[in-house]
Amino acid sequence: MPRMQVYLPEELYAAVKGRGLPASELLQEAVRVEIRRRDLLDVTDGYLVELLAEVGEPDAEQSARAHQLARRLRRNADRAAG
Repeated sequence: MPRMQVYLPEELYAAVKGRGLPASELLQEAVRVEIRRRDLLDVTDGYLVELLAEVGEPDAEQSARAHQLARRLRRNADRAAG
């Protein structure tokens, strides 16, 4: 199995060691999650390019409506979160 040496800032090292956490497993999972996140962003970017090619850029009114809806959704989510 290939190896990679990773350096942690002192406070992270101390927290991992102090809690007896399995550093290797934590780091592997963090890397997996980040790779998955970036893969999903790439897929999203590709979808948006295809969507824009199909339906075109939104006009000013559509953009304003979308921003208004996003603000409302964000406020509702904030209220639900407490």
